[in-house]
Amino acid sequence: MNTMTDQIAENYVKLQERVFLAAQRSGRDPNSITLLGVTKFQDVDAIRCAYRAGIRSFGENRVQEALSKYQDSFRQEMPGIHLDMVGNLQKNKINKILAGFDGIQSIGSLGMLCAILDRAAPREKPFRLFLELHTGEESKSGFPTVEDLLKGVEYYLEKWESAKWLSASFPLVGLMTMAPFTQDIQMRRQSFRSLKRAFGKISNECTIESFKELSMGMSMDFETAVEEGSTIIRIGTALFGARNA
Repeated sequence: MNTMTDQIAENYVKLQERVFLAAQRSGRDPNSITLLGVTKFQDVDAIRCAYRAGIRSFGENRVQEALSKYQDSFRQEMPGIHLDMVGNLQKNKINKILAGFDGIQSIGSLGMLCAILDRAAPREKPFRLFLELHTGEESKSGFPTVEDLLKGVEYYLEKWESAKWLSASFPLVGLMTMAPFTQDIQMRRQSFRSLKRAFGKISNECTIESFKELSMGMSMDFETAVEEGSTIIRIGTALFGARNA
């Protein structure tokens, strides 16, 4: 193995150990937590190394960058991978996202959800949808309140009533948030707790079989996120090292 492969594999093992301990502290099964490798600014060699280390879930922030790397021929090298859009969305990129990704974690408004579902059609491989809740500073995207989030869920259910294939082709699987960018871990913990409460409220008020995921926690706070119930942690720097751009 080359140095990059060794380093990413070593980083992955250390991350798994930290996830295990965080899960143990909170009485959770560590196998219920997925590590998603965020490959923004990482090249295809780094992605291959992460795949060889055992990672199957990946995320990208930018549509064009993702499509230039995760081409069909490249994806065929790595059976079983899943690619989510985790960055800010633009309506004029929706068709490209639906064609080149396997899910969107950053649906942050009713208008964006409407635009995505308007383009939805039955498909063989499910395209997973997450709604993003704003819990951080003003610059972060997402539904501004839990009430707005509920309106998004209600709209999804209304669409499902008129298109029963929607739950299989475009399942609504959970929520995502970006914690505030601060060294104050308690502020970050509150952010995660806010998402968990929103998840509980939606689960209590709506019946959605696929609704099971909480995507929260990144390189600097994933252990806290795991303690607060995260099922997907989005890791870039702690896996790949410092970005090249």
